[in-house]
Amino acid sequence: MRYFGTMIAVNDIATSRKFYEDLFGLEVFQDYGINVSFSCGVSIQQDYDRIANFPKEKILKEPNNMELYFEEIDFDGFLRTLKERSDIRYLHDVLEQGWGQRTVRFYDPDGHIIEVGEDIKAVIRRFLDSGMSKEETSKRMGMSVNDLEMLLAAGSP
Repeated sequence: MRYFGTMIAVNDIATSRKFYEDLFGLEVFQDYGINVSFSCGVSIQQDYDRIANFPKEKILKEPNNMELYFEEIDFDGFLRTLKERSDIRYLHDVLEQGWGQRTVRFYDPDGHIIEVGEDIKAVIRRFLDSGMSKEETSKRMGMSVNDLEMLLAAGSP
């Protein structure tokens, strides 16, 4: 068995598809009208209640019990993009986690939580560029110097 992807129920497939394509640049892998699968493994499904055979009122808006998580290399640029949109409802402003990664959470058009975090390699580079040593950075982030070096060697952001 293998994990195949995540499917979220949506009210309006066209609105949700546009949201995910425009904001995150997701590419459609398959489009079946009321079901759209993106190449990253996320799918959106309209009329999920009918397909799953349960009452429509069982699909909760903003249940706050799961999220889709993305990482962004140009976190500040992404924040500017968010501010230009009128359809974003924030859960919170930008937070800096204990390990230094900045994150923001907001809802998609159907009330699913979206978290966007700063790419972890970008966090490392930000700390190193600020003058912190690898040892100081590894301590701040709670990872070994070896793990830090392996992440940096794995390629860019």
